[in-house]
Amino acid sequence: MTTRYRLMALVALLTLSLNAQEAKKQQDIQAIKAMCGCFDITFKYTETFAPQSDYEKHPDYTAHGRELALLIEDRPDKLSIQHLLVINDTMVIKHWRQDWIYENQKVFHYDKDDTWVFSSLPKDDVRGQWTQKVYQVDDSPRYSGSSTWVHVDGKHYWENRSDSPLPRREYSKRSDYNVMSRGNRHVITDYGWVHEQDNDKIIRKEGQDDVLLAQEKGYNIYTKIDDSACNAAKEWWTEHRKFWSKARASWEKTYDRVGSLSLKKRANGLPMFKKFHQLEKDHASRKEIEQSINEFIAEKQ
Repeated sequence: MTTRYRLMALVALLTLSLNAQEAKKQQDIQAIKAMCGCFDITFKYTETFAPQSDYEKHPDYTAHGRELALLIEDRPDKLSIQHLLVINDTMVIKHWRQDWIYENQKVFHYDKDDTWVFSSLPKDDVRGQWTQKVYQVDDSPRYSGSSTWVHVDGKHYWENRSDSPLPRREYSKRSDYNVMSRGNRHVITDYGWVHEQDNDKIIRKEGQDDVLLAQEKGYNIYTKIDDSACNAAKEWWTEHRKFWSKARASWEKTYDRVGSLSLKKRANGLPMFKKFHQLEKDHASRKEIEQSINEFIAEKQ
């Protein structure tokens, strides 16, 4: 084989490889976008195991709701989905947000005591992967993780393990552990999607090994329904999206760091979600939002 034909063969192989990568990426995007729409949701959690024989299992948790998962950013390497709760068809509450970023290197991981550590992953480690970044109702951080979407045997899923603060269903009722190690699995189904969880409830103290308190199994089941059932949420977002666009931009400025970010539970007597409710009501400027975020940043000890 001549040098010319070797080069032609190499170019052909590279082209096939690039085409396969792009086709895989488009499958990933299709799976992520399948999590958008109007859904009836069932939340189910049950504790399954505890290493200590005298541990008293907490009651199972079950709840139902309706939610609009709205695609608010659609770029080739980034998809952002805002979740909005719909209560009694008319009341709307801004819920969590998930960003999906392709071959992303900048991540944050929860440590403990309202502190997150921001770092950068090696480029080779995230090749072909998507980072899911999850944010709270006020767009403050929860957790992030980078993994590969899997499409095989008619199944489409993404799974990752990442530490996070306690969910509201837990921190509002208990204080016997302080870190949730979340085993997240997002599965696309023919009726919607499922957020399956295998969570470890961890006691974490400075200078000591983590202690496992208990484990739990969780299912957040999203069943697709007609989009008209979430019209109230669509209308709400049209009215409020400009403020939250400014809020996201303000937070992104805060997140542009390497090292830790510690947040206070309250500033000037208000928890953060209530402060943001006030800022939204007052149509605050981006500068005012940034000033408010800075009030919640704790001084490094």
